[in-house]
Amino acid sequence: MTSAPIAVIGAGLAGLACAQALTQAGHTVHVFDKSRGPSGRMSTRRGDDASGPWQCDHGAQYFTARDDAFRAEVRRWQNAGAAALWDARILSFDGETWRTSDAPPERFVGTPRMTSPATWLAGSLGERAMCQWQTTVQALVPDAEGWTLDTAEHGRLSQRYRAVLLAIPAPQAQPLLSAVAPSGAALAGGARMRASWAVMVRCPAPLALPWEGAFINAGPLRWVARDSSKPGRTGPETWLLHASAQWSEAHLEDDAAAVTQQLLAAFNQLGGPRPEQVQATAHRWRFADTEPALTLGHWWNADASLGLCGDWLHGGKVEGAWLSGQGLAQRVAQAVRD
Repeated sequence: MTSAPIAVIGAGLAGLACAQALTQAGHTVHVFDKSRGPSGRMSTRRGDDASGPWQCDHGAQYFTARDDAFRAEVRRWQNAGAAALWDARILSFDGETWRTSDAPPERFVGTPRMTSPATWLAGSLGERAMCQWQTTVQALVPDAEGWTLDTAEHGRLSQRYRAVLLAIPAPQAQPLLSAVAPSGAALAGGARMRASWAVMVRCPAPLALPWEGAFINAGPLRWVARDSSKPGRTGPETWLLHASAQWSEAHLEDDAAAVTQQLLAAFNQLGGPRPEQVQATAHRWRFADTEPALTLGHWWNADASLGLCGDWLHGGKVEGAWLSGQGLAQRVAQAVRD
């Protein structure tokens, strides 16, 4: 099976970073994702309603870059027009007092939307890579020649793979590994991923708030941002409301309309508009973050040729996702040779 490709399940930043490093090392990679395109939780919703055409980043809001290798990667995104610095005024609120950070970090965003770095990565993988969308992998099937994949949409794929790398949330990885790699399943099963409700708000006019983003440490909200203030954005005044993990877990199965009204009311108390004055759309992220995030980096079982990567394995956040994918690819490249 030395000529067989490597399968990467998940086209968020971890999976694409992994595929990028593997193709650069000379390996053939097939990337699968259940969505219609790449990005994972670096996601942007677009629509057209009474406010006109609009967009709003409703997953990851921004990213920082501290690791030298990741900073170099972000510079490549910037040079390609896929990312830019977001020079925003960010405050925090504890229910009584507003504060600003004395030494805020550099914050970057995708341009013209948060999906752009992933789209750029997927498009730059080259001829050694194939990306297949709307393909939900339901089982990993081992045989004497490697691995095959069972999918919801296409049944069992005919292609065999010499290694399978899972770049998906821990709760989705655990059932795929339970029958074929108990140690990997146990690792994924021990990661506690939390939910988050997101509400995308379109306003008829700009709001007179003296900040572009705020961490909220009281009430149902955790993060509020003027999404339309990010570089490269066009369209109406758009805000993103993220509920706290605790509130989201407690209201996970609530009706989206009820969630929207409660978060709009909390936004109104911070100076936002009255709920009846805006258009709003809710999205429920079942696996938004990991608390606590693991620091293993990645997981690789050389005997089974199975691996795991993702932000949940590398401290969380966008930078952790990229580093995890790169780290797993380097490990695999050393073990799997043409």
